[in-house]
Amino acid sequence: MLQPKKTKFRRSQKGRMKGEAQRGNQLAFGSFGIKTLDSKWITGRQIEAARIAVTRYMQRQGQIWIRIFPDKPITKKPAEVRMGKGKGNPEGFVAPVTPGRILIEVEGVPMEVAKEALRLAAQKLPVLTKFIVRRDYDPSQAV
Repeated sequence: MLQPKKTKFRRSQKGRMKGEAQRGNQLAFGSFGIKTLDSKWITGRQIEAARIAVTRYMQRQGQIWIRIFPDKPITKKPAEVRMGKGKGNPEGFVAPVTPGRILIEVEGVPMEVAKEALRLAAQKLPVLTKFIVRRDYDPSQAV
């Protein structure tokens, strides 16, 4: 499961996810990718499930880049605990994403394979996504 090796603080505030992604909103490595259309927290388990779905479908051909990392600690209080008595203990990590953020990129496979692999990955994620292609992609030079 994805999580940071070390964090500066054990607990963090919830924060707000307003607006569109200011960074990580362009394809940087691959020719194909999925871009989120919602704001959500994506857990390490969800990212890992999406990664496995892509690698299984592509049968370890091509290359995959995961462009998000869960580095925000999320806390939970135990069930049936009274109000007060401080913040709960860290339960896991999430990656906050806003609309426009590229989640996964793929390279080195034909467009149809990439499209289906990323569709399977998108099913594992809690956000609406959109398949995108690099602007200078040339299908005649595809693998």
